[in-house]
Amino acid sequence: MLAVGVLAGLSVLSLLTYGYLSWDSLGLGPGGTEATRTGLGEEQGAGAPSSQPHIIFILADDQGFRDVGYHGSEIRTPTLDKLAAEGVKLENYYVQPMCTPSRSQFITGKYQIHTGLQHSIIRPTQPNCLPLDNVTLPQKLKEVGYSTHMVGKWHLGFYRRECMPTQRGFDTFFGSLLGSGDYYTHFKCDSPGICGYDLYENDNAAWDHDNGIYSTQMYTQKVQQILASHNPRKPIFLYIAYQAVHSPLQAPGKYFEHYRSINNINRRRYAAMLACLDEAINNVTLALKKYGYYDNSIIIYSSDNGGQPMAGGSNWPLRGSKGTYWEGGIRAVGFVHSPLLKNKGSVCKELVHITDWFPTLITLAEGQIDEDIQLDGYDIWETISEGRRSPRVDILHNIDPIYTKAKNGSWAAGYGIWNTAIQSAIRVNHWKLLTGNPGYSDWVPPQSFSNMGPNRWHNERISLSAGKTVWLFNITADPYERVDLSARYPDVVKQLLQRLSQFNKTAVPVRYPPKDPRSNPKLNGGVWGPWFKEDEKKKKSDKSKGANKQKKNKNKKKAN
Repeated sequence: MLAVGVLAGLSVLSLLTYGYLSWDSLGLGPGGTEATRTGLGEEQGAGAPSSQPHIIFILADDQGFRDVGYHGSEIRTPTLDKLAAEGVKLENYYVQPMCTPSRSQFITGKYQIHTGLQHSIIRPTQPNCLPLDNVTLPQKLKEVGYSTHMVGKWHLGFYRRECMPTQRGFDTFFGSLLGSGDYYTHFKCDSPGICGYDLYENDNAAWDHDNGIYSTQMYTQKVQQILASHNPRKPIFLYIAYQAVHSPLQAPGKYFEHYRSINNINRRRYAAMLACLDEAINNVTLALKKYGYYDNSIIIYSSDNGGQPMAGGSNWPLRGSKGTYWEGGIRAVGFVHSPLLKNKGSVCKELVHITDWFPTLITLAEGQIDEDIQLDGYDIWETISEGRRSPRVDILHNIDPIYTKAKNGSWAAGYGIWNTAIQSAIRVNHWKLLTGNPGYSDWVPPQSFSNMGPNRWHNERISLSAGKTVWLFNITADPYERVDLSARYPDVVKQLLQRLSQFNKTAVPVRYPPKDPRSNPKLNGGVWGPWFKEDEKKKKSDKSKGANKQKKNKNKKKAN
């Protein structure tokens, strides 16, 4: 217990040492000019604001836990630091370890096991999307009069027209359908020869907008246009899902200026991308003020998963990375900034999960949550705004029944309650349990990104004990997952395995279909887009019915 106590002390100390930069120390801040800043006060408040708040949800892609100024990063993020310092920092905030899972849980308020998307991500060539029987957040907000707009990365499937963002509740959509692509050309190759264009405006390829503009800047310009043309007296929901800082690592040259000293080329490029993203969010905030939205707005910022060290991201001092259920894969940068907050300038250490935004935002929008919708999220607005206790006491991080099974996992290792070969992770109060193969488990210190001097990465490596398929941590005392307590507290392990088993009884079958050759963009005018036609399926089934009829008739004749 002494070791755990020392770790708890270290974690508190490390949190206390995090500082932040402010706009004030940098003059006007990135992207602002004297004229713009002075004009903000004059143009605010165009008419009486609606009682329903404007909701702006900004989702960054692959931003590591350490990759923000107020978490001690060497990368400057003055906009994020200022917005977070004036709002509420979420320091016990969880997402999913990959793109599709986080996005699906945000937009439905449901765990992956309840949508069938519990395995991996939706691939470009798969006939798969967020199941159509799931009600989405923009659909619920439209019911109560919101104008709904999405700008950026969708990654929730597109094989049928009904899967597209405009069919799932958004009035307008401008962005990409896939998980990644070139920031300038908007082309993506899924495999050799399977390449296509991926920039859309509503339901059509946006060839007219293909001017070689870097996507972070292009998406910001689109947001500014939407805000300029909308009436601020009517509520708006803006979902801005930036492509940055996901690979490929690309950024305009001017953003490298402050990072020439970073030797590691991936980290340097990543830093430039994050600097550009920070400036973009400043420009979005200025637009909210300029066009009269800000005073009645709620800005939520979140990363979709942990950083990828091989692509420049840092989750230090957390363990693991994107794609894993260690804290480095699922504990995210997040904050809320709003003039409507009661406890501004505070830190929330209560348990919050990405599914919680669904009920929270619908309630704030004065909407209704249907009784038959079985949600996994909670309304946590009072927790964030007033500092009250979170209604959430547990998080099912996931159960993935088709992920590579751990060789030594067994029912015996799970006390007959759970097969520990299965990849799963759950948090209950202070405790976190992992089973199966949780993924890449190293700690990657900042020094690992240096190309000079001794590489400390190896000092932070850990060899997983042969045959081990269960881990237990007290995350409150040991947020860095350095002391496995599974052998010391078998009763706690059993309780958490029992909870996993209960969750598993409510799971729906996994949706992870094989590739469909009809998805090839060459068959669709060189564009990634819907390829599955409902009438084709009907024709096929009609044909097969006809063929079966003919067979029956032949058999009848033979019998006669």
